[in-house]
Amino acid sequence: MIPTKLRRHLPLAIFLAALCLGSAIGFAQDDAPPPPKQESVIEMIKNGGILIQLIWLCIVGTSVTMVTFIIQNIMSLRQDKLAPPPLIQALQQTLGAGNYQEAWATCAANKNYLANVLKAGLSRLGRGKEAVEDAVAEYGLREATVLRTRNSYLSVIGVISPMIGLLGTVIGMMGAFAVLGSSGMKDPGALAGKIGEVLLATASGLFIAIPAFVSYYVFRNVSQMCIVHADDVVNTLIMDIPYDELAGVQIGENFDAGAPMPGFSGGARKVSMALTTACPVCSGAVTPGVNPCPHCGATLDWSA
Repeated sequence: MIPTKLRRHLPLAIFLAALCLGSAIGFAQDDAPPPPKQESVIEMIKNGGILIQLIWLCIVGTSVTMVTFIIQNIMSLRQDKLAPPPLIQALQQTLGAGNYQEAWATCAANKNYLANVLKAGLSRLGRGKEAVEDAVAEYGLREATVLRTRNSYLSVIGVISPMIGLLGTVIGMMGAFAVLGSSGMKDPGALAGKIGEVLLATASGLFIAIPAFVSYYVFRNVSQMCIVHADDVVNTLIMDIPYDELAGVQIGENFDAGAPMPGFSGGARKVSMALTTACPVCSGAVTPGVNPCPHCGATLDWSA
């Protein structure tokens, strides 16, 4: 039982106690540290130290390089770039007319897969069919290697990007454990910031590696299809060349329309009317019996 005197003052006591408790809570809230401010990615990189900044510089450089190679492959790995249709038509007409030096000059004026490979084959035209096919295969492999090497850099980027992110993860974890060892759980904001650096570095490495690997495999298949198409065009163009009739002909930079070809001692060049209508000097199309050659002016000795 509460005494009567105390019972009279009980409401006042409850009011005073509530007032004191509210004041204490208010002072406690005023003394409590404000919640940590959320750092942006830029601030996190700046506060991460020189190692974190170097790692992020590598990540940015790798991503820019990846985008550059992707754009370059999109622009270059196309059938009409490796074997342009206008160039194919021009070479068909030139080779069909027997103007092999003109075809070589056309290839020399163009810089693409078809022109480079066919130019190498035409330069060995006077050595026979086997020599031409070997030159086409050799230079075709060389040009294909250049295309594949350019694409292989995407695979390299896909491999090293997660490693760069893993390095940032390890450095971030070292900083997180350092904060945990120095202040324990008294400063959760600093610990959370270090863990954020860890996760951000890991995610950035994967963000670069995934599209790099996907692009590598896509462009690898595209380049293979384009190379096969260009090789088919080259083989079609050299299919009907009369190699036996062009034995000893020199095609290329050292071509001289007035110089005797190997096997001739000078003067008139004998040509069989029954076997060929191509000038043995310049390989230009010549009507049987016409003298001199309308292309190079060489004197031709026509014999039946």
